[in-house]
Amino acid sequence: MFSNGYGLSVFLLFAVMVLHVGADLRDVREKIDIYETPKDTQIYRSSRARRETKEEIDYRLPKTVKPSSYELYLHPNLEADTFMGQEKIRINVLETTNQIVLHSQDLVLTSVYVVNHEVENYELDELRQLLIVNMKEPLAANVVVTLGIVFEGKSLGKLEGLYSSSYLTPAGQRRKIATTKFEPTYARQAFPCFDEPALKATFTISVVHPNSGSYTALSNMNEEDSMNLGEESMVTFASSVPMSTYLACIIVSDFDSQTGTVKANGIGNDFTMRAFATPHQLNKVKYALDFGIAVTEYYIKYFNVEYPLPKLDMAAIPDFSSNAMEHWGLVTYRETALLYDENYSSTLNKQSIAGVLAHEITHQWFGNLVTMNWWNDLWLNEGFARFMQYKGVHAVHPDWGMLEQFQILALQPVLVYDAKLSSHPIVQKVESPDEISAIFDTISYEKAGSVLRMLESLVGSEKFEAAVTSYLTKFKYANTVTDDFLTEVAAQFSDLDVKLLMRTWTEQMGYPVLNVRRIGENAFMIEQQRFLSNKDSYDVVVDPVEFGYKWTVPVTYILDSSPATEVNSLVFEYDEDTLGIAAPTSAKWIKLNVRQLGYYRVNYESSIWQALIQQLMTEPTRFNVADRAHLLNDAFALADASQLSYRVPLEMTAYLPNEREFVPWYVASSGLLSLIDQLMFTDTYVDYMSYARTLLTNVYNQVGWTVEQDNHLGNRLRMSVLKLACALEFKDCLEQAEQRFTKWLNAPTAENRPAPDLREVVYYYGMKQASNEKNWEALLELFKTESDASEKSKLMFGLSAVQDAQLLYRFLDLASDETIVRSQDYFTAVENIANNPVGMPIVWDYYRENWPTLVARFGLNNRSFGRLIARITSKFASEQKLQEVESFFVKYPESGAGASSRQEAIETIKYNINWLKANRNDIASWLGGSPSPMTSKYPL
Repeated sequence: MFSNGYGLSVFLLFAVMVLHVGADLRDVREKIDIYETPKDTQIYRSSRARRETKEEIDYRLPKTVKPSSYELYLHPNLEADTFMGQEKIRINVLETTNQIVLHSQDLVLTSVYVVNHEVENYELDELRQLLIVNMKEPLAANVVVTLGIVFEGKSLGKLEGLYSSSYLTPAGQRRKIATTKFEPTYARQAFPCFDEPALKATFTISVVHPNSGSYTALSNMNEEDSMNLGEESMVTFASSVPMSTYLACIIVSDFDSQTGTVKANGIGNDFTMRAFATPHQLNKVKYALDFGIAVTEYYIKYFNVEYPLPKLDMAAIPDFSSNAMEHWGLVTYRETALLYDENYSSTLNKQSIAGVLAHEITHQWFGNLVTMNWWNDLWLNEGFARFMQYKGVHAVHPDWGMLEQFQILALQPVLVYDAKLSSHPIVQKVESPDEISAIFDTISYEKAGSVLRMLESLVGSEKFEAAVTSYLTKFKYANTVTDDFLTEVAAQFSDLDVKLLMRTWTEQMGYPVLNVRRIGENAFMIEQQRFLSNKDSYDVVVDPVEFGYKWTVPVTYILDSSPATEVNSLVFEYDEDTLGIAAPTSAKWIKLNVRQLGYYRVNYESSIWQALIQQLMTEPTRFNVADRAHLLNDAFALADASQLSYRVPLEMTAYLPNEREFVPWYVASSGLLSLIDQLMFTDTYVDYMSYARTLLTNVYNQVGWTVEQDNHLGNRLRMSVLKLACALEFKDCLEQAEQRFTKWLNAPTAENRPAPDLREVVYYYGMKQASNEKNWEALLELFKTESDASEKSKLMFGLSAVQDAQLLYRFLDLASDETIVRSQDYFTAVENIANNPVGMPIVWDYYRENWPTLVARFGLNNRSFGRLIARITSKFASEQKLQEVESFFVKYPESGAGASSRQEAIETIKYNINWLKANRNDIASWLGGSPSPMTSKYPL
């Protein structure tokens, strides 16, 4: 009956397991009878008809039944890369029904039964991924029934559901593990279940693991019992609190762990935190464990809500599709997101690890304890986690400037995406698995987090924190919609209609630009309009929305005539045409959106821009770090969108030789690097490169190439400056990179290896400068043999810098071999190659020619695969390339989770074409010293 060698031992094992979880002898006999049920008494059908029709498909489960508990047994076969399982689901019947409908995907079902009821047959609807159990007699409302299912599945060749991973020991032995990744709709690939977030239930999970090789099993809850079965053991875990299916997790591995204790300080009980990794990397978990304990203690205090489980484990998985996953009580991570080794990890690696940990641990409350009712409100999970992760890291590392780094790492990047017509609202209706997968994007994370940051600045941190505590307490173990959270905020802050304000931000995509002009001698006038990055987008007819793409905007501002610490605020209602601000006659400038806490851009008439630039030139510290970064960001973005002459951001950059802070330089670097790409094939390129180098000389000479051990922001500044200097072809920068690269490549010892912070620059620009087959092959061999995940990522980046098209094609081809490039890293490798001007056409041709093969490998539901098209075409800037992309979409119309990415790709190419037409002459004129004045498209 069981394939893959499970046989009678598994059958007996499961009988024992049933006893263990508390069933009586009759339950055991019922279980045994299931295994003996003749298959010819079961009817299996696959519903495919909807594929051939254009009817609207309802992907949601009916509301006739609801699960209350799962008894789940899973037995991964590590050698065969398969698994088998059995479950008993206790179900409350809410309405009389003759069907039980739940989810199942890519599983072989060997038996389906309902205790004390007769099943007529069951069928699988493959399109909707449903298991439909048809009963001979209707189930009456208000009864409780138990559904039992026996199933098998495959765990190889995927990174979702229950899947196989492996790693090499230092001795070269291949070790296999089994693990799970269920969010958003992949639990159904591991066991039939009610795979919707609102259908919470308790889970009692039992897992079988080998006894040899130091294998153990982990799950969400603490181990309650273990039973030796000879060559294997079965571990049974305590029953969980009610949770959604996507939060369940198991791991079967030979990992080792380090342990610490989280102090609850009176808010609940103290509990254990463990960090797991492959045995030879156990020394790399200490930072994560120490940070994890510290940030968890901060969250317990901030939320004022106890952590309800008896333990919180973290595990570094060799193959993982995303950075991490917040399974309740057992958070899983990519190795690069958990493991820290000062011999390999850079300052940025350390910051990234802290950020990912803080994000996932936030989810133990936002998402796990209180869960969105449906994926439409995903932002209640992800936006909060993104917002809180910066608070969490700041609490543990206050010298890292994380509250300002939110501005450059979260807010400013999403402003770029959200200025396109391919964006979507924060609250977005989704139904199909493809749509659900796609919504895990920068809008649900960064925009949602940015809007929460703006809301906190409006209502005040104390009231916001009180609202958060009330929300988490009131809806503990329950599901919510957006209005539930806003109700708690409104209860704390009655000064204005918070719900209405927030609806303008959550229910419509995009954001405004506030256009500012002086009226008379003692006032400024503000008008708002939707900001779009491509001027042609304003001519596109868009779907009407309730608020007409107007927003209620919390406006903050400072005046040059007032003390630097005096911040003024008011609210610009969405239904008002203008907003006036009184100011003294002596005020030369006004600066809106203080610290860029608001989610909007600001454009000024020319005289105000001129005054702001003059202030930067004469006394840059009159503006704080965040405001300097904001002015640079808005100026470049407005010029890129043809709403401001490019003379404004170029004029503003003249203050940079006196700038020494990381955050403003990060923004400046992004703008200057973008201009390299945009101007590369124009006759302005040489003049631009010469000018940009003058801006960088002072700070480049100051930061140098010596990494400072305990200067986090100093090291972040150094790497931003060095990357920009090498991109601007600083002679010294390129020579330093090449010298360090060849010295290490010729003798790859620990002494010759560059400092971790320098490695990306050295590997990339060293490879670019010393670009020949011999060096590339040597680097490839080092990449193949490297075991540290963060170092491997840096080496992979270096391999993509070679200037030989044949070698780049070879690398692209090698990337398909999972023994060389792990599947989780494939998309990064492809993007790295595409970002090399030599590699761009190679990747595009390869992508088109191998599209069917790539679809077969990754599936259209894979959101990373879906987004690849926008990333590899992001620098296309010709009508020919536009036509090629459009033709490709016609040839392959099925886009899956990549539908919005396709629209984004077209928009970006059109934007690139228009950018050159709109800005080329302006930039050339300014660089040539032409005295024509700065102008704004909105002189108002």
